[in-house]
Amino acid sequence: MGTEHGHVLVVDDDPDILTASRLLLRRRFAEVILCSDPADIPDLLAKHRFDAILLDMNFGPGESSGQQGLAWLERILEIDSNLVVVMITAHGGVDTVVEAMKRGATDFVAKPWQNEKVLATVSAAVELHERRIEANRLRQTNQTLIKAALRPGDQIIGNSPAMNEVLSLISRAAPTDANVMILGENGTGKELIARELHRQSRRADNVFISIDLGAVTESLFESELFGHKKGAFTGAVEDRLGRFQAADGGTLFLDEIGNLALHLQTKLLTALEQRVVTPVGSDKGQEIDVRVLCATNVPREKLADERRFRQDLLFRLNTVEITVPPLRKRKSDILPIAEHYAALYARKYNKRLKAFSRPAREAMEAYLWPGNVRALRHSIERAVILSSDEELEPGDLQLDQISVPDRSTSNMSMELNLEQLEKTTIETALRKHGFNISAASKELGLTRASLYRRMEKHGL
Repeated sequence: MGTEHGHVLVVDDDPDILTASRLLLRRRFAEVILCSDPADIPDLLAKHRFDAILLDMNFGPGESSGQQGLAWLERILEIDSNLVVVMITAHGGVDTVVEAMKRGATDFVAKPWQNEKVLATVSAAVELHERRIEANRLRQTNQTLIKAALRPGDQIIGNSPAMNEVLSLISRAAPTDANVMILGENGTGKELIARELHRQSRRADNVFISIDLGAVTESLFESELFGHKKGAFTGAVEDRLGRFQAADGGTLFLDEIGNLALHLQTKLLTALEQRVVTPVGSDKGQEIDVRVLCATNVPREKLADERRFRQDLLFRLNTVEITVPPLRKRKSDILPIAEHYAALYARKYNKRLKAFSRPAREAMEAYLWPGNVRALRHSIERAVILSSDEELEPGDLQLDQISVPDRSTSNMSMELNLEQLEKTTIETALRKHGFNISAASKELGLTRASLYRRMEKHGL
């Protein structure tokens, strides 16, 4: 450690001890301040930043009980609990030193001291203080990231019977550590459900980590989830923490679990059963404490096909199963959701908040919303930006397909034709993004390869 590190305060009423301390410590530390009267400690702590304090146990002639030192130790830690205090004691004061350690002292040096022992003890104290400061900084950063991950602006909106059932399931499942499988079409808000489960859980003060398995290549699956060691493969230039380890103590959300290849499902199942992950390039497993939530747009009946999804993995993942209804099945929620996003984007783009005209409300309720809440949100954002009328009109929403007023007929035909619904959704996404495959696949929650296969299937 060079002299550029470490700020030390020495508190002792013996001038010889103070002089010896200054001569010894100034060669090693950036700043050494001496104090002969402990009453000056609060003022010194207010004016300076110290990494370590050497504090005598006794002050004044005839004092030997150590009570003065203990009292000042407590006062120092009341002012700053991160400070590292090393007690100075005479031989024979072992019992008092033990009491000081119980009250928060880190170490002690005995008079008469050995220079090497003092230097080593104070150096360790300075390093300990730096680690405490770094740990506090990381803790604060982590708390900030946790709060940001919860995204309080993204709230579940809806009072329809279908959504009330979802909210009821969340309230019952969240406080447990049960794994939850969230089913639903693209754009229904599956990740929002996962975040709400985390927010209401006992793990809410810990991290929420999300990973889109549909975007992870098979070759990087183990590295992404389990981590890797430096040199484990080409490009592994340093150790990397996997998502399971990063989520330790918190919640891991595995999105698009239905896209995972069978042989990778086996690796995931092993990690969940053993609650141990082994980084790529390591032969030592690491225990994990993670609650797993997952989501997929694959219908339940297809997940039940063992040729597509391991049933033992499915049983482990869907202790609780929540199906998020599509927007067309919760039409009473459309206007409240639209009004929420209209207000949100008006604030974001510094626009005047506008109401929806009656034709716009009727158009939104009649529209089948193949992209669900995600499509509604984008439609509202575009309308807020481009609208030049006093109210938001149907034209501002740029709806591609308005269902006919006879909703029973139109909804029935759409709901009974899932292939047509998928084709319509893909067409809508492609047109919206000018047939940009990357952008469309991202919004649909698919990989580029998956989107190409579906385009070929539907002749697009």
